[in-house]
Amino acid sequence: MTTVTLTYCVPCGFRERALDTQEAILTSLEGEIDRFELVMGDHGVFRVEVGDEIVFEKERDTFDVDAIVRNVRGEL
Repeated sequence: MTTVTLTYCVPCGFRERALDTQEAILTSLEGEIDRFELVMGDHGVFRVEVGDEIVFEKERDTFDVDAIVRNVRGEL
């Protein structure tokens, strides 16, 4: 079972960015994903994981929705 988890910082106002990223991932890969989790967090977090593999982390990666979708696809 493939789970994609997107965790975003609520106090930072990352909800719209998270929703845009969720939409892009589901539009492209919905048929390949068993479960998508949107998790509210804090402390500046914005992370996308496929299973246990982190495919995007705000602290290390440049935000690019298309690149995130490619990275998710690569882990599926």
